[in-house]
Amino acid sequence: MVEAPLLIRPYLDRLSRSELFVVMTGGMAGIAGTVLVLYATIVGPAVPEAAGHFLIASVLGAPAAILIAQIMVPPIMAPKVVGPQVVGQKTRERPTGGAFDEPQSVAGSAMDAIVKGTSAGLELLLNIVAMLVVLVALVHLANTILGLLPSLGGEPLTLERGLGIVMAPVCWLMGVPWREAATAGSLMGIKTILNEFVAYLRLAALPAEALSPRSRVIMLYAMCGFANFGSLGIMIGGLATMAPHRRDEVMALGVRSIVSGTLATCLLGAIVGILE
Repeated sequence: MVEAPLLIRPYLDRLSRSELFVVMTGGMAGIAGTVLVLYATIVGPAVPEAAGHFLIASVLGAPAAILIAQIMVPPIMAPKVVGPQVVGQKTRERPTGGAFDEPQSVAGSAMDAIVKGTSAGLELLLNIVAMLVVLVALVHLANTILGLLPSLGGEPLTLERGLGIVMAPVCWLMGVPWREAATAGSLMGIKTILNEFVAYLRLAALPAEALSPRSRVIMLYAMCGFANFGSLGIMIGGLATMAPHRRDEVMALGVRSIVSGTLATCLLGAIVGILE
C-alpha cells in the first residue's frame, strides 16, 4: 500500500482518478513478500503446497486488481477527432493512458536529497502509524458498542461476525458448498475487519471437517490480500503524505478500495474453485 506508490511518487499528483484507484486497489489485492513465507508456514499444515498457492495468488492479484478497479472507476479516455467533430467528453483531468511530463528534481545535491528524504520518511512513518492506530481503535470501539447488544447464537455480536454473515453467500458463489459457507464467510469477516494474518491463523486451526480441501484452497486465494481497515489507515496515511493534493480523492476512494481489493481476491478464489 505504501512501498509500491513510493516508486512512482513523482507521478502520483498527475494520475487520473481511475489510475489512482488502480494503485489503491493493487495495494489491497495483494500481499507483501515479507509476509508470504510467514503465511505459507502458518497455512502449510492445512493446505498442501501453500507456498506455491500464495505465490500464484500474489502474481494474479495484479491483473485482477486492474480489472476490478477499471470496472468500478472507469478511465476517462482522450477525445478522438473524427473530421470536424470531436468524439468523447472533454475533461480537465489528464486522460487515462495519457503521457506524463518529465518530473523535476526536488533536490539540488546528494546531501540535500538525504536531508529531504529523511524528513519525508519520518513524516510518512508518523502519518501511517497515527492512521493505523486510529482506524484499529475505531474497529475495537464499534465492537465494544455492539457487545452491549444481546448475544447472537450464544456469542457477542461483532463487526467481523456481522460481515461474516454477509459474506457467506459470496463464498458460496466462489464455489464453497453452502454447508461450509458460514464458516468461510466468518473467515472473510475476520480478514476484512481485523486482518488476513488472524484469518489465516483461524483457517489453520479449523478442524478437518469444517472445510473440505477444495474449500480451503479457495479461501487461501480469497483471503490473500491486504483489504482491511488497518491497511486502509496505512494507505491513507501514506498516500495523503506523498500526494497531499490528492488527499480528498484518496479519502473518497478509501473504503471503495477495500471493496475492490476484496472483489479481486474473491475473483481469484472463484477461478480456483472452477479449476479445482
